[in-house]
Amino acid sequence: TVLMCRGKATQDFKGPDCRFVNFKKGEAVYVYYKLIGKSTELWAGSVGSDFGYFPKDLLEINHNYSNEELELPTDVSLIFF
Repeated sequence: TVLMCRGKATQDFKGPDCRFVNFKKGEAVYVYYKLIGKSTELWAGSVGSDFGYFPKDLLEINHNYSNEELELPTDVSLIFF
């Protein structure tokens, strides 16, 4: 897995279930996947030791680590969570 970018949460987020990662405004969020397909608004990443999905609109990117974007079809990636 390649770390794509790091950002700062622009507001608090509590996901609807265990597949989502929760965070507070100002926390660092690390992005590993940008999902494509049905849920193009979701990215997958980590906050501390927690990993999960979150809405990309809640992240202010402040550092890019990789120019290569790893995109996964949403319907396939959700099966493995």
